[in-house]
Amino acid sequence: MLLEVKDLNTYYGASHVLQGISLALDQGEIVALLGRNGMGKSTTLKSIMGLVAPKSGEVIFKGKDIAGYPPYKVARAGIGYVPEERRIFPNLSVLENLSMGVKAGKAGKDNGWSLTRIFEHFPLLKERSNSKGAHLSGGEQQMLAIGRTLMGNPELLMVDEPTEGLSPLLVEEVRDMVAEINKVGVSILLVEHNLKVALSLANRIYLMGKAHLAFTGTVEDLNAKPEIREKYLEV
Repeated sequence: MLLEVKDLNTYYGASHVLQGISLALDQGEIVALLGRNGMGKSTTLKSIMGLVAPKSGEVIFKGKDIAGYPPYKVARAGIGYVPEERRIFPNLSVLENLSMGVKAGKAGKDNGWSLTRIFEHFPLLKERSNSKGAHLSGGEQQMLAIGRTLMGNPELLMVDEPTEGLSPLLVEEVRDMVAEINKVGVSILLVEHNLKVALSLANRIYLMGKAHLAFTGTVEDLNAKPEIREKYLEV
């Protein structure tokens, strides 16, 4: 198993926002973490990444417990994170943003992500390589955020709401982009509000209720339980 999260508990002040979350992801999988707004999906990713320190529980990545590591150590271990806000550098060019994603010891890795490879998968970024981040469309900014994270050669890519705020055409482009990245060997933990996109990509589903997991199974398992979808998803 590439990633195992065991009984994770996270607090914001006195608020117990993650209550015993456990999930797993194997090499090569796309696993979707779904649920209504405010259920703790983004906090789960942030707790894995070390942006929010869990109070208890384990985050086992490639056999090593990294719970509580600072974000830079989590990144060095091989986990990449694309936040919902994208957080590109608006005053830097596409090329400069991508260069910021290279991590010490990762550049030149065999079969790793380079500018050439990024531009093969994101031809729009090549066309806009000298444009500043602030001048990109929403879809281009999302591609840049993902491309920048890939420049660190993660084995696991965590992506938070990649299609949020995009037009239907760009939603399909980003969906296809995530699928293509997975095909070349990157495992993906996906938080996605667009149910159609999530179900078209995921091998397995974790569905969150308030601060806890309410359902675990395959896409087929979820489709067979309309009462679960109605209770826990915005459908």
